Amino acid sequence: MMTIAQIMEKMIAFSEGNIHDITHLSCVWTYAKTIGELEGLDADTQFILEVAAITHDIACPICRKKYGNTNGKYQEQEGAPLVREFLADTGMTAEQIDRVAYLVEHHHSPAQINGIDYQILIEADYIVNASESGYDQQAIRTFMEHTMKTAAGIRLTKTVFGV
Repeated sequence: MMTIAQIMEKMIAFSEGNIHDITHLSCVWTYAKTIGELEGLDADTQFILEVAAITHDIACPICRKKYGNTNGKYQEQEGAPLVREFLADTGMTAEQIDRVAYLVEHHHSPAQINGIDYQILIEADYIVNASESGYDQQAIRTFMEHTMKTAAGIRLTKTVFGV
């Protein structure tokens, strides 16, 4: 089975030199890995989380071409088939690929969270999006209060943004 590093290298190549996409997926992966480890995930859940973090925005290039933007709903709509194809030669089990595809297909739907891997992916992506887009303190506090559940994600968010 491919390692996380090999999947990361494959995703960087898939990103075709788009520095924003590469930096974003690297940052989301870093936060997801950190939160998952701090929360004590089992090895399989941690692996699935990290693969989902690396591939969560796999649909962005096709969305830019097809729709002219990377709207979250378009990413969710286009992402699952792309990630299934992308992971087909990694040696991951069908169940692992199914879960990653599910997470990619729902990573802009925080109301549907069903699992710690999903929770952490949402939290990690939010931290990076808030940083990249300069979300205001009140928006960050509101997200922390209403959506964040992990102690590690909340601690990191408070530290990163000083809220």
